[in-house]
Amino acid sequence: MWIYPLLLAVPNVALAFTEQGPVAVKLAGIALPLGIYYIIMSCTYRIGLAVWMCLPLTFFAAFQVVLLFLYGESIIAVDMFLNVATTNVGEATELLGNLWPALTAVGLLYVLPLIWATVLLCRRARVAPGRLRPARMAGVMILAAGLALWWRSPGLEPTRDIFPVNVIDNMCTAVARTRATALYTQTSAGFRYGASSLRPDSLREIHVLVVGETGRADHWQLLGYDRPTNPRLSRRAGLCVFSRVLSESNTTHKSVPLALSHLTAAEYGDSIYLTRGIVSAMNEAGYRTAWLSAQARNHSLIDLFAAEADTVDFIGDEESHPHDIDLTGPLARLIAGNPAGKLFVVLHTYGSHFNYRDRYPECYARFIPDFPTEASADNRPTLINAYDNSILHTDAMLDSVICILDACRCPASLTYFSDHGEDIYDDPRGRFLHASPTPTVYQLHVPMAVWTSDSLAAIAPGLRPAMRSRRDAPVSSSASVFHTLLTLAGVDTPYLRTSLSVAAPGYRPRPALYVTDRNAGVPLGQSGLREPDFIELERRHLNENATLSALFE
Repeated sequence: MWIYPLLLAVPNVALAFTEQGPVAVKLAGIALPLGIYYIIMSCTYRIGLAVWMCLPLTFFAAFQVVLLFLYGESIIAVDMFLNVATTNVGEATELLGNLWPALTAVGLLYVLPLIWATVLLCRRARVAPGRLRPARMAGVMILAAGLALWWRSPGLEPTRDIFPVNVIDNMCTAVARTRATALYTQTSAGFRYGASSLRPDSLREIHVLVVGETGRADHWQLLGYDRPTNPRLSRRAGLCVFSRVLSESNTTHKSVPLALSHLTAAEYGDSIYLTRGIVSAMNEAGYRTAWLSAQARNHSLIDLFAAEADTVDFIGDEESHPHDIDLTGPLARLIAGNPAGKLFVVLHTYGSHFNYRDRYPECYARFIPDFPTEASADNRPTLINAYDNSILHTDAMLDSVICILDACRCPASLTYFSDHGEDIYDDPRGRFLHASPTPTVYQLHVPMAVWTSDSLAAIAPGLRPAMRSRRDAPVSSSASVFHTLLTLAGVDTPYLRTSLSVAAPGYRPRPALYVTDRNAGVPLGQSGLREPDFIELERRHLNENATLSALFE
């Protein structure tokens, strides 16, 4: 009766220390919910039933404890609910298997009390009526104190500042977005790019887009990393790597649809449910299209974008742990089966998604030891080794795709970008993984590269010089990938913006934006980046001897 409300209030107390805001708001964020918890617990004489009546609150509290363990701050955001909804069983198992400290805390705080409450419920245990009155009185007093604090803090907003009210509001938003995703086929049915090819239909062309996962730019040898993580690509002619690329989201379910559509972060909002992706544009331009994925279907917008292709193959549905290199076989067979005409292929990889050790075959374990892999700051050296091995595997996979394209002796290109980066206990904040409610520089600075064949360079001689001139220019992968691909493939559409294409003469750098939890595109200064992130961005800017100031405006 007295302890369980305090356990439910553990996240409120923790958030009072991790979140910014006036002291009065933080105190209200503890007093208001705690008062309500005590009142709920004193609504029935059956104490076991009282605990189970708090089950939804218990779920939110447990979820918040895990989130605080992972990221050290922030409430459960809309994207966190969507991440749960769009994560397949394999990914969830890998992650949960490495979060035993957080799960142990949840077990002690909430699972054991629920088990004990079940025992009390079965025994029909009851408390004496007189023992309810103090709890009710405590609840009323705490609730009154909370309301007084609220009254003294006119800026306090329950849907933003009070846990779990803010989390319930976020969950409702996530449910609405899930419904919008389910209706995507209908809401986007009338959308057309009006795309057409600027090159002869008889010309054989092959263009491949590789969607990377969780790749960090600062772990690419080609971008200055002191480890040989790109031994093959480093020797590859015709490759242009861009050094100052930022993703506009740190979550896969937003960054990939954003990059594969004509929308920018400023336009994302609900418009993403009304538009179609790059595959549809290529279909309209006369390309045969294919989507090959090492991941399993997860009922997100990515699956729906994939369904627009003529050929769809999720090898992750067939194998428990496919490696990205396994995509090269289906790609080679697809190209062999289409010896003429235009072909566009999307390869969706697993990249460097945690658990890193599962992302590559044993033969790519160059940096060792790569065990243990449990989520712990103490394990950072082995985590980094495993992560770098996954980048080495990506290097081999990309080079293998280039070999396949180069052997075709026709105009061809490969475009690679990573959807977002990753925190790996990089600084005293102790952040790990990605998709946190607030981003970091390690989650946003990503690699992007384009390879063009000599045959493509011959029919479009301006492509390579244009891209070489932008190697050190600010680039948003989320905004530029779609328009760059259209330029490489010689596709025209009213939606093409050459100012966003790094392969077009008219490219112009633009201030970076970030898509918030509410799907609004905001400047980086409003994204939740902290001072260490801006210091790190500036440090990287000084190393590149170029300015990043435009990105912070």
